[in-house]
Amino acid sequence: MSRNEPTPDEHRSPYVPNESAHPWRRMVAIGDSFTEGIGDPIPGTSDDHRGWADRVAEVLGAQVDDFAYANLAVRGKLIGQIVADQIEPALALTPDLVTFSAGGNDVIRPGGDPDAVAQQFDDAVARLSSQGATVVVFTGVDTEFTPVFRGIRGRVAIYNENIRAIAHRYDAIVADQWALKEVQDMRFFDDDRLHYNALGHHEIARMVLRALNVPNELQPMQPDPLPTLTWREARTNDFVWARAHLVPWVLRRLRHQSSGDNIAAKRPDALPVTTQAPARDRTAGPGQPV
Repeated sequence: MSRNEPTPDEHRSPYVPNESAHPWRRMVAIGDSFTEGIGDPIPGTSDDHRGWADRVAEVLGAQVDDFAYANLAVRGKLIGQIVADQIEPALALTPDLVTFSAGGNDVIRPGGDPDAVAQQFDDAVARLSSQGATVVVFTGVDTEFTPVFRGIRGRVAIYNENIRAIAHRYDAIVADQWALKEVQDMRFFDDDRLHYNALGHHEIARMVLRALNVPNELQPMQPDPLPTLTWREARTNDFVWARAHLVPWVLRRLRHQSSGDNIAAKRPDALPVTTQAPARDRTAGPGQPV
């Protein structure tokens, strides 16, 4: 590198506290079930979900008059499908803020290769940032706390290091789930032990807003204490979980099916945001739904 050529860090803007309204006017979220909001159902609907992305968009939309939000994420999708089906529609919406989470479904599968995921991830971030949009990417959660996924912790760590390197290359913002200790607790997860529940999505929304340096009134929430279970009760819960969630997941893999088959994006167009429950998000007590 020549003495006149800037170093990678010199391309980055210095940190400045955000004392005014955020600069974004059009947010597009792409990805899989994590971004679709699975685990955070909207009461009174048959299969509509809120999730962290909706929550972030609600906060951003409340701070400016001309904000619009689209969510192209579809549950069950692998990174190749997300790249093929969501990148170009996202770019066509001309966003100035893009959230991109992909590869988790690839990594948790037997034999999942985080380096192969990184190759596709790099190309996707390059394309998403090519029009000047701010891009937010996500590391995976530290799975040490959950017996179901503890065995792939090393694979997730490799995935995360690849994500951080790609983010540095394209000056993307990293929303770091691995470092978010609050959600390393099964009380922040849905009954399927895979997706966040409402409390978990709320904490992810708070993390994303911190990463974007956007002031907000979302408060941390504590789940109810875990019930004390006997060994027999715990094993019964494990059996119920396996029958309701694990077996169907395995059968879909064997049949080459996906939970996202025949599912369309919930917000394919960039539209104004309707806040679902702002008062509860700011004031709900421990264990209350958000």
